[in-house]
Amino acid sequence: MEKFGKSQPVKRVEDTRFLTGQGRYVDDIVPEGALRAYFLRSPVAHAVLKGIDVSAALEAPGVHAVITQADLEEAGLDAQMTYTCAPNRDGTQGAAPKRPLMAEDRLRFVGEAVAMIVADTLEQAKDAAELVEIEYDELPAHMEIGAGGEALHPEAPDNRAYDYGLGDEAATNAAFETAAKVVSLEVGDNRIIVNSMEPRGAFAEWDGDRMHLAFGGQGVWGMKKELARAYKVEAEKVRTTNPDVGGGFGMKGMAYPEYFVLPHAAKVLGRPVHWMSDRTEAMLSDNAGRDLVTLAELAFDGDNRIVAYRSHTRSNLGAYNSQFGQMIQSFLYSRVLTGVYDMQTVYQRAEGFYTNTTQVDAYRGAGRPEAIYVLERVMDRAARELGVDPMELRRINFIRPDQFPYTTVAGEMYDVGEFARVLGHAEASADVAGFAARQEASAAEGRLRGLGVCYYIESILGQPHEDVKVEFVGDGALIYVGTQSNGQGHETVFRQFLADQTGIPAEKIEVIQGDSDRIASGGGTGGSRSVTTQTNVTLQAVAQMVEGFSAFLAGEMGVAAEDVTFDDERFRADGSNLTPTMLEVAQMARDAGREDLLVWQTTAKLPGRSYPNGCHVAEVEIDPETGLVVCDRYTVVDDFGNLINPMLAEGQVHGGVAQGLGQALTEHVVYDENGQLLTATFMDYGMPRADLIPMIGFETEPVPSTANPMGMKGCGEAGTVGALAAVSNAVQDAVWERGIRQVDMPFTPMRVWAMLENDRIAAE
Repeated sequence: MEKFGKSQPVKRVEDTRFLTGQGRYVDDIVPEGALRAYFLRSPVAHAVLKGIDVSAALEAPGVHAVITQADLEEAGLDAQMTYTCAPNRDGTQGAAPKRPLMAEDRLRFVGEAVAMIVADTLEQAKDAAELVEIEYDELPAHMEIGAGGEALHPEAPDNRAYDYGLGDEAATNAAFETAAKVVSLEVGDNRIIVNSMEPRGAFAEWDGDRMHLAFGGQGVWGMKKELARAYKVEAEKVRTTNPDVGGGFGMKGMAYPEYFVLPHAAKVLGRPVHWMSDRTEAMLSDNAGRDLVTLAELAFDGDNRIVAYRSHTRSNLGAYNSQFGQMIQSFLYSRVLTGVYDMQTVYQRAEGFYTNTTQVDAYRGAGRPEAIYVLERVMDRAARELGVDPMELRRINFIRPDQFPYTTVAGEMYDVGEFARVLGHAEASADVAGFAARQEASAAEGRLRGLGVCYYIESILGQPHEDVKVEFVGDGALIYVGTQSNGQGHETVFRQFLADQTGIPAEKIEVIQGDSDRIASGGGTGGSRSVTTQTNVTLQAVAQMVEGFSAFLAGEMGVAAEDVTFDDERFRADGSNLTPTMLEVAQMARDAGREDLLVWQTTAKLPGRSYPNGCHVAEVEIDPETGLVVCDRYTVVDDFGNLINPMLAEGQVHGGVAQGLGQALTEHVVYDENGQLLTATFMDYGMPRADLIPMIGFETEPVPSTANPMGMKGCGEAGTVGALAAVSNAVQDAVWERGIRQVDMPFTPMRVWAMLENDRIAAE
C-alpha cells in the first residue's frame, strides 16, 4: 500500500499532558464525597479460616462498613471469580476449585483479601482494619513447584492444577530414539512482579440502578460482562471505564476481586467508594509472571537439522486457576519438526503474565517470552555441543522464503518470513565480526565478555475482531476505538492513521477509548493486537465513509456516484469543480440535514494473524572479582512489517528490552518456606535502573504481512521476547571457558560471583 510511504516518526501527542501533570488517572477523577476502601489481607499463606469478627472495626471512627465474603453472598451476588480449567493429557479435566472474591473457608495466599473496610479516610480504614479479628488454624504452605504437600484445595489433592500435553508424543519420542544427536538443558525462568508505574485502583458509583466502575485496566468490556454476571443484572445496567492507565503489561487485563466488592459497598452506602493499591499491596495481590522450570530437548540429524523438540515444564500457577481464559501449560510435547526451526511449537503461561489474553485452543502453538526463552537457550547449548556457530545453526534450521505460506506442526500458518535476511542484518549491525577483538580487550582488563543471540517469532493474539466509530463533530472528528492504551501511544497512532487515510488534519482528530457507554464493544489491549486490529477496522470504516460521501456528492456534482473518487485528501469527479475534503463534505452533509452521514461505526475481523520476528544480539561483560554483569552492547533488528510510526515502535522495543534486562539481571520474587513474600518493597525487589540499560540499537527489516491489508505485524512484546534469551546466552558464553555449563536468571552480582567462585574452588 503506497500510502505507507507517509509513515513518519511523529512524537506522541499525549506526552504533553502526561509530562505536565495533566494526566487523568483513577486517583485524579474520584467523585467528590467518595469514601475510601482498604482491604485487610491474609497474613499467612495457608490456614483454615474459622471466623472473622468485625464488630470492633465497625465502631471505629469514620467507618461506614466492613464487608466480608459472607456479606456479598447474603446480598445475592455470584461472589466467585471465573477461571479456565485446563484439560489433562489423559482426557480428564484439570482441577476446578472455586475462587471466592474474598476468603471464605480457607486462607490460600499471603495477601488474599479477607475483608474490605470503608471509611471517610484511608487512614481511618487502615486503623479499623487492625481491629478486625481473624481466627484461623495455620496449615503448612506448599512452596515447591511440583505435586505433593498439604492440599490447598480438596479438588486438587496433590496440588496439581493439570497435566497438559500438546503434540504427537509417540512420534516425538521415536524421532529422539533415532536422532544423530540429542541436546538437553534444564532452564529456569524466574518469577517476576509486573510493578506497573500506576498500581491497580478503581472507584464505583451508582446512578439509580445503574453501576459505574472506573478502573485502571486494558479494556472495559470483559470487566463489564463479569460485573453483570456477578450482580445478576443486564449488561446495560453496567458501565465500565478506563481513564488514563499507567502501565498494564497484561497484568491489568484481568478482573480482580476488588473490582467486584467496590460496587457492592457503593450501593449499600449510597456513595462512591474508592480504592487504590499501595506498592506492597500490589506486590502481594497482582498476578505475577513466569516461574517455570523446563527440561528442553532438541533432536538433530547428521546435518544439524532439528528433527524433534520436546519439553517438560513445571509451572507455578499460584493459589488459584487463571481467569478470563488465561491459563498456563505445564507439560507438553511438540510434534516432530521435520527439519523446521519452529519457534511457535511450544508455549507456556504463568499466571498474570502481560500476554494471557485468550483461550488455549484459540492459539495452539503461539510462542511467547517463556517459550522463546527456553527454546533459544537450548539452541545455544546445541550450537556449543555440536561445534556450530550459533547463527549458522539457526540459518540451517530456518524456514526458507520459498516455503511460505508454511503450516507448522502446531497448526500455525506463517504467511511470510525472511529470517536469514533479518539475522544477517543483525549480525552486521551488532558487529559480530568484531566481537573477538572486544573479548580480547576485556580479558586484558581481567573481565569476561560473552555474546548471545536470540531469534524470536511470535504471533498477534487476542480477539481478531475489533470495533471503531468515527463521528464528525464541529470542524473535526472523533474516533472511538475498542483497544485501550496503557502507555503505548495509541492516541498518536490512531489519529495519525486516520489522518493518513482521510486527509483530516491529525490535530483535528480526537481518540476516544475506554468507555463501554461510548462504543458498543471492543477487544481491549493485549497480545500485541492493538494497532493491527484497530487499523484493520478503521480501514473498513474509511471505505464506508468514502462510499457514503461519494453517493452524497454525486448529487451535488451532477455525476454518477461511481464517478466520484477520493485520493486520501479530496473528493473529485471529472466535469466538476468541486474538490472538497472529508471535513468539508461532512459539513455539507450537516448543512443538508444528513446527520446519518456524520457517524460511521463498524466491526471487522483480521483476515489472519501476523508473525513479528527478529534477532537480538547482546554482549555482556563480567567482573569475576565482584560478579557484576554489565550489558555493554545491545542490538535489535526486527521484522514488524509496515509501520505507522517508527518512533513509537522503537520506543516499544526499548521498553521491552529494558523489561527483559530487568528480569535477566536483577528481578526475582523470593518467598520463604512459610509463603511470606520477602521481596515486597522496592528496597528488596531489584527493579532495573538506568545504569543497567545500554544504548539499544534498533533497526527494522520489514517483510510486510499478507494476513492484513496494512502489512503490519505488531510489536508490543517483541523487546522482552528477545531480551531474556539474548542476555542469558551472552552470560553463558562469557563463563563457558571457565567450565560453567549452567546459568540461570537473574544474574545478580552475588549469584554470578558464587557461581564463579564455586567453579574456582572445584578446579582446585
